[in-house]
Amino acid sequence: MPEKGMIKVTDGFERIVHWMLAGSCILLFITGLGMMYRELNFIGNLMGGLVALKYVHNFTGLLFIVSLVLAARMWWHEAGKFSMPEDLEWMMCAGGYLWHVEKVPEIGKYNPGQKMFFLTVIGCGALMGVTGLVMWFPVGLSLGFVRWMYPLHALGFVVFFAFFFVHLYLGTIGNPGTVMAMIDGWATKAWAKKQHPKWLKEMEESGKLEVYGEETKEAASH
Repeated sequence: MPEKGMIKVTDGFERIVHWMLAGSCILLFITGLGMMYRELNFIGNLMGGLVALKYVHNFTGLLFIVSLVLAARMWWHEAGKFSMPEDLEWMMCAGGYLWHVEKVPEIGKYNPGQKMFFLTVIGCGALMGVTGLVMWFPVGLSLGFVRWMYPLHALGFVVFFAFFFVHLYLGTIGNPGTVMAMIDGWATKAWAKKQHPKWLKEMEESGKLEVYGEETKEAASH
């Protein structure tokens, strides 16, 4: 249960989509590596053999594509576009992550780093989704074209894999309190003031900020 005074950062649907995407990614990483490297073929044995492993990978890929489309539709407006000049100013000082900065430029709900991660997920996710479907259903396509899908699929995986672990670190150890926003949807106002100051101000001024134990100004006005 959240403590009194904590603010609502994400709703239930956002969290479901986030964990659908994260869970399918992890399973795709594991099953993909199990097929790619002979030394990791034992992963297939745990799932009933390499054929079963391939089916798990392919059908998890369908779940991944669905969650990717939902994520793109839900977060594109806030995370898919850069806002200048504040995002550029934030990038010039790396948001204060790499060296001490007296005053970090105020940005909206998502900082430029999160936006780059989001765009990477959408871009590489689309690449892996399309190449995966072609590899699964190569009917009517030339052999040369289908062969190109394998290195492109692997390229998408390498980039996605690297960004995934950076995101994991920044969402846990790197920024304490962040992970709870995607577990129960609540965070402290101090965390929001540090991570999303501009968004916090906008929500407070509009009366849409939901504070645990308090009625929103928007609801009170009706």
